[in-house]
Amino acid sequence: MIKTVATTPFQDQKPGTSGLRKKVKVFAQPNYAENFIQSIFDSLENFNGKTLVIGGDGRYYNREVIQKAIKMAAAAGFGKVLVGKGGILSTPAASNIIRKYGAFGGIVLSASHNPGGPDEDFGIKYNVDNGGPAPEKITDAIFARTKVIDSYKIADIADIDLDAIGSVDAGGMTVEVIDPVADYAELMESLFDFGAIKTLIAGGFGVIIDSMSAVTGPYAVEILEKRLGAPKGSVRNAVPLPDFGGHHPDPNLVHAKELYDDVMSAEGPDFGAASDGDGDRNMVVGKGMFVTPSDSLAIIAANAKLAPGYAGGISGIARSMPTSAAADRVAEKLGLGMYETPTGWKFFGNLLDAGKVTVCGEESFGTGSNHVREKDGLWAVLFWLNIVAVRKESVKDIVTKHWAEYGRNYYSRHDYEEVDATAANTLVTTLREKLATLPGTSYGNLKVASADDFAYHDPIDHSVSKNQGIRILFEGGSRIVLRLSGTGTAGATLRLYVERYEADPARHAIDTQDALADLISVADTIAGIKSHTGRSEPTVIT
Repeated sequence: MIKTVATTPFQDQKPGTSGLRKKVKVFAQPNYAENFIQSIFDSLENFNGKTLVIGGDGRYYNREVIQKAIKMAAAAGFGKVLVGKGGILSTPAASNIIRKYGAFGGIVLSASHNPGGPDEDFGIKYNVDNGGPAPEKITDAIFARTKVIDSYKIADIADIDLDAIGSVDAGGMTVEVIDPVADYAELMESLFDFGAIKTLIAGGFGVIIDSMSAVTGPYAVEILEKRLGAPKGSVRNAVPLPDFGGHHPDPNLVHAKELYDDVMSAEGPDFGAASDGDGDRNMVVGKGMFVTPSDSLAIIAANAKLAPGYAGGISGIARSMPTSAAADRVAEKLGLGMYETPTGWKFFGNLLDAGKVTVCGEESFGTGSNHVREKDGLWAVLFWLNIVAVRKESVKDIVTKHWAEYGRNYYSRHDYEEVDATAANTLVTTLREKLATLPGTSYGNLKVASADDFAYHDPIDHSVSKNQGIRILFEGGSRIVLRLSGTGTAGATLRLYVERYEADPARHAIDTQDALADLISVADTIAGIKSHTGRSEPTVIT
């Protein structure tokens, strides 16, 4: 019942920040997905008879690849596969399933916040037994295997009915189709004060969640509407669609503008949130206040004890290097450990497993904690609702009071998407070559204090990750950061991060782009963004 299929390597299967992402048409090539899945299995050991979790965000081509993965898992010797009904598992839910049921690992099918559809994006990543993304030593081994693979094994069995909950035999391996929502909803109820949130909503506090026709719809309906009592329809775009209904499922001020405008209107709800394709990102908006992801991490950390699951306090905070230093100020005041890592949730795993940190965040709308080993969009939304319910203050008041206590880190990210890859790499190479000459140079009132290409020394396993982003720090605490994103599928995405700290509450109401205008100009002067990319302005500003 097991077929060995001859194949030839593809040379473009290097995993990025979070797995392998390509256009659907690339994955649909004969043997392309199979080669990568087999390379995952070939890079692992001692999984015979163990449990594998498989699920995805419901995007186009999700069901087809799940069937391939199930049949290949059976051929590889796994004893059991847990798969979400309909092929659905949000990324944080998959992490929870791996951890709760002691699975060997999991295959998560998603391209996260990237668009879906026959002409859009698809992705495969492997998560290890702690529920988190595979570390670099495993992804490097997978990539090395993809370059030499000459065959893969697949069980010659019928497709599994993914829409029928229950267990079936698949070539001697058990496949159990599970409710994708129940375990996750139970976990959230154990962490947050659902009673307080329910009282808040019953009192007329208006809450809207836009699931962007992506994976979190069923999760948000179960939790917000059924368990917390929000009116039916409070979750918009709640049905996951293969093309996300034409949405770009990235919860930011560009792609979730309709939600933002609704909350900001006089008659709109008090609170709005959006999530992305696979459910690991979030956007939080209160009446009169958009909460930046960097501020969200800091405020969650500062108010963590208000949630039952964190009532004993947190052990530390971690953030990705490009994320603003707002959380650093909370850690300093509370006497907590503070860790700066490269971009990519996998870098938080060792810190979480070692108990060094409890909450983590990235500026790219990702926040999470030690409850799973992925960022978690709905978790962040529920944490905010818990804070609002207990403090009995608006989102705007909570944010402005936080700034008054800790100071405000003005912060913005400028994305230049689908830039010519050669031009983008030339920009980065040229900038690296001049880093040593920058300290001491002045640009108007800005004087460079230091400049480097960030390297991370993991305090747990002592691994070193180099070339993780160029940092230019100025006297007084301002900085600019440039890096190439690892999540795109076409050309290159150049990201510019700009930050300025302001302690004076009287200067906390300046428009962000105005507060950062001189730094944005200096970034172009130093890096030559316009001259290298030909772009006069970014594609997206957040």
